[in-house]
Formats: sequence, C-alpha cells, structure tokens
Amino acid sequence: QVQLAESGGGSVEAGGSLRLSCAASGDKYSTACMFWFRQSPGEEREAVAGFRTNGGPTYYSDSVRGRFTISKDNRKNTVHLQMTTLKPEDTAMYYCAAGPEKRLPSDRTRFYCESIETEFAYWGQGTQVTVSS
Repeated sequence: QVQLAESGGGSVEAGGSLRLSCAASGDKYSTACMFWFRQSPGEEREAVAGFRTNGGPTYYSDSVRGRFTISKDNRKNTVHLQMTTLKPEDTAMYYCAAGPEKRLPSDRTRFYCESIETEFAYWGQGTQVTVSS
C-alpha cells in the first residue's frame, strides 16, 4: 500500500517562493516514478516535475522549468518541490503522485517514467498554492 502526504502549500505574492513536500511510503515498484502534478479550476491536471527514483533525467514542464526544482531526501523518503519566482498562473492544487516505471519498447532492459496522469495509481490529497499579483 502506497501512501503520499503533501505539505507546504500556502499563499504568497508573485515573485515569492514555496517548498512543497511529499512524504511517501510503500514498495519501491509502486514508487519508482515520483511526480508533482497541479490542477487549476476548470483545467486538466498537468505534470509539472518528476523523476525516476532509480535514475535518469528529471522532467519539468515548460511552464516551470528554471523556476521549480524537484528533489528527494532518500533518508526521509520525501520528495520536495522548491518553487521560486512564483506567478499568479501557478495558482493550483498541487498533487504528489507515484507510479511504476515502464520498459522502453525499443530496449526492454531500460526503463522510464511517463508524465501522464493515467500512469500514476497513487495520489496524495493535494495542497493548495495561491499566488497573488
């Protein structure tokens, strides 16, 4: 059983910073891919950052690249999302998500994570981030 618990959301002015945390528990297979998603009212849930816990490139969406940094604390089994230079359009509910990795069709010995909502079976309850102009 995988459990994810987010914390760290809040309200800030534009240009400010926040750090979100996701405390994860569960088997390594189900938490091989750890991502942050966000969803604004009336919008689809989108991946903003993520990584494969066994290594590989880190994913950032175009809208947050250069401003957000995802990291992990292996000792505490926690994933962080450091958000800087926040903009009003970053306002959303932020969710931590975990899921298994996938094999590359062209090389079955290699694995990757896909930044698609349906690839993640486990979700936290969400934490609200509000950025005022």
